[in-house]
Amino acid sequence: MSLRPLPLPDRGLDSLFGYSELLHGDGEVRARIPVRPELLQPFGLVHGGVYASVAETLASLGTYIGVHEDGKQAMGLSNSTSFLRPITSGHVNAHARAFHRGRTTWLWDVEIRDDEDRLCAVTRMTIAVRDPRG
Repeated sequence: MSLRPLPLPDRGLDSLFGYSELLHGDGEVRARIPVRPELLQPFGLVHGGVYASVAETLASLGTYIGVHEDGKQAMGLSNSTSFLRPITSGHVNAHARAFHRGRTTWLWDVEIRDDEDRLCAVTRMTIAVRDPRG
């Protein structure tokens, strides 16, 4: 499948991460974020909140792309992130895949890997699909 670029966030929490790459395809979103001191916790590891936030963003974006033409919105409903190994330098490489695309919820699995392609975190993300609030 061919992935296409998405605009990099220019405001909000995601603009702070400094994405160097954001790509999407059918039910798939990928991101690459350079590790910077601002993303580390006090012991020099990428903060767990970065992993969880990036996973939620990718799943929300992927869902939005799939539902916005129907006038729907996408928003995080559940985020369960498990940390397997730290990332201290290089890049945070995230890959989100939708495995359920329902009328009211989409479910995603997100893998976070380091530059050596080692699995560092996994997220199961549930995204709510809703009508816009009026």
